[in-house]
Amino acid sequence: MSLSDEERDVLVSLEIEKAEKTFSQASMCVENQMWDMLANRLYYSLFHAVSALFIRNKIQVGTHKGMVVMLGKEFVIKGVLTVDEAHTVSRLQQLREEGDYNCHIETTQAEILPFVDKTKALIDKIKTLVVV
Repeated sequence: MSLSDEERDVLVSLEIEKAEKTFSQASMCVENQMWDMLANRLYYSLFHAVSALFIRNKIQVGTHKGMVVMLGKEFVIKGVLTVDEAHTVSRLQQLREEGDYNCHIETTQAEILPFVDKTKALIDKIKTLVVV
């Protein structure tokens, strides 16, 4: 399905809105020391921001891992994003999966808290890249 420029603009705006809303939920996770849930909220806030970036650039992926691969291929290699920024998405995707699907692995405060500021910075950067 091909989107018109207008439809693409609407979807990009909705994805950015969802990214920001999801990121705002992270503060509740920090306050309640819910580290697995924090990983989930940080990852999904980036998922929606990256989705906006992909929609803006007419890139389609079918899986979360495919999103990470395409992020590197289309944006890191071309110098739009840094390796560290792509690593943030990749590591949060891993922590989110571990926290959501493995009952014997728990995300720790020490490993997840550094990603709060990195996530916010990356969302803000992506917002500048998708501006209409």
